[in-house]
Amino acid sequence: MLRAALLSLALVLPAPVLAQSAESLADIRTELGGLGAEMARLRAELVAGSGGGSGIVAGSALDRMNAMEEELSRLTAKTEQLEIRIQKIVADGTNRIGDLEFRLCELEPNCDISTLGTTPPLGGEEAGAGPVVAPQPEAGAELAIGEKSDFDRAKEAFDSGSFRSAADLFASFAETYPGSPLGGEASFYRGEALMALGETSRAARAWLESFQNAPAGPHAAEALLKLGLALNTLGQRQESCVTLGEVPNRYPGTDAANQAVQARTTMGCE
Repeated sequence: MLRAALLSLALVLPAPVLAQSAESLADIRTELGGLGAEMARLRAELVAGSGGGSGIVAGSALDRMNAMEEELSRLTAKTEQLEIRIQKIVADGTNRIGDLEFRLCELEPNCDISTLGTTPPLGGEEAGAGPVVAPQPEAGAELAIGEKSDFDRAKEAFDSGSFRSAADLFASFAETYPGSPLGGEASFYRGEALMALGETSRAARAWLESFQNAPAGPHAAEALLKLGLALNTLGQRQESCVTLGEVPNRYPGTDAANQAVQARTTMGCE
């Protein structure tokens, strides 16, 4: 069985913890830079003072230099501790997402577990070197030739009620255009199409992918809500309660957040 905290949200890491750690790490690095500049200035004072200046001034500067060196050592140690902490959070979150993908695949009759591959580290390969966030497409990112038309063709199939065709077209889109700015939206509608076909476990995986691909996208809150509801339908009540609890935490004030709170009440989540 998955651990009770499988989606806490290791679906994507607790945002407040990561944001606070990343911000603190950035602040420390900025302070270290400032201290380094101050150290250079103090060294210049000492050099100037040693040429015949006042011994009192030189001594004062030396005392300040010693104090700054102690502070640099303290901050360097704290920076290393924060980097280790972020790396552990990233590793844990990545493992939990892999566990969830494996579990959802087990629930699908035709899912080949050997095709799942390795779960990419949350925040990218350089996670821990700075703020840990899911990669987002750049504003105004250009689409590949045919990318928008392929997406529109899949969406047209979905809008017309051709859910099987839509699910297949959106799946093909994800394979053809990995990392597309439209990837989160494509996965969301693939989940909708699969749910309409009664394929709940596959729909849940699609919504998980949608949320992972675009946690700040227009469908992120709804994708997380639908994932939580689908987990309950699949008999994963505990994981469902945890997932639904993340919706108002991450997207307060949204319709999805209100629905998640109501769903948790109906389910009797603690």
